[in-house]
Amino acid sequence: MTTTTPLLSAQGLKVTFPGRRGAAPARAVDSVDLDIRPGEIVALVGESGCGKTTLARSLLGLVPPTSGQVTFGGQPLDYASRALKVYRKRVQLVLQDPSGSLNPRHTVYDAVAEGLRIHGYAGDERAAVAEALSRAGLRPPERFFLRYPHELSGGQRQRVVIAGALVLEPELIVADEPVASLDASVRGEILALLLRLRDELGLSALVVTHDLGLAWNIADRVAVMYLGRIVETGEVEQILTAPQHPYTQALLSVLPEAGGDPVILTGEPPDPSRVPSGCRFHARCQVLASGEAERAGVADACRTKDLPVLAGGGQTQVACHWAGAAAKTRS
Repeated sequence: MTTTTPLLSAQGLKVTFPGRRGAAPARAVDSVDLDIRPGEIVALVGESGCGKTTLARSLLGLVPPTSGQVTFGGQPLDYASRALKVYRKRVQLVLQDPSGSLNPRHTVYDAVAEGLRIHGYAGDERAAVAEALSRAGLRPPERFFLRYPHELSGGQRQRVVIAGALVLEPELIVADEPVASLDASVRGEILALLLRLRDELGLSALVVTHDLGLAWNIADRVAVMYLGRIVETGEVEQILTAPQHPYTQALLSVLPEAGGDPVILTGEPPDPSRVPSGCRFHARCQVLASGEAERAGVADACRTKDLPVLAGGGQTQVACHWAGAAAKTRS
């Protein structure tokens, strides 16, 4: 990373969806600050329903925020259609399912060239497509031009999707569960490709995932999300070797390399239309259930006192009354 100035930044971002049939509005993203710097890979981690995909789509301009602001290169994101077209050339999306991302009637060449045609590319289209396929690891690229998605393996299809993003020479890609549908051996190849693109092109990435193991393998920094908010963030090594938030600890405990007994979260999964008072995680928190929070003198705060929104910067931060009390004890 060559600079501390964020490439993409969210400040106080909120996305609220109207409730159905008189239900309360769903606070899918609730006051989030998040920065991504040039050449940095940030993993946004959390369970299904925590708001991470909605946050990613809002950062892409696909879901306008209810309030708050997204900036790119220091400039506020303009949601007018013409401005968004320019922005989406610089920030590209890579979806989870390559089969669903590719038109089965389009050849690989047409799939990769589509973005160039949308944006009125005036250069050598064939050369640009070949370069993008080559960068995505499909070599020689001409061999793939006339092939169709059904003729490719899952890993090759995902590389075509990545090539379709790369052809516009973006500064940032947002990858939503980019390897979830792939075999374990192919997952490693795609992750290695993303790391190589970061190193060779200075490409930034936001990787959305439920898998902290994936974050360990690819990310520079991790942001852990629960019920619409970031609850812990920091450098990947710090977060994954010494997690402070009980939710992060629970997510890590199910990884095979964790070694100990997995933490089984009880209670209902997060519901963005029913945000509880106090810490959002307290109804499922293993630390509160075990009595540790009571012994630390923070149990009442866990149930009733809201926590501050974490700043978007790179320092290690945690939104947890118990972790805060433990840090004071250590100091």
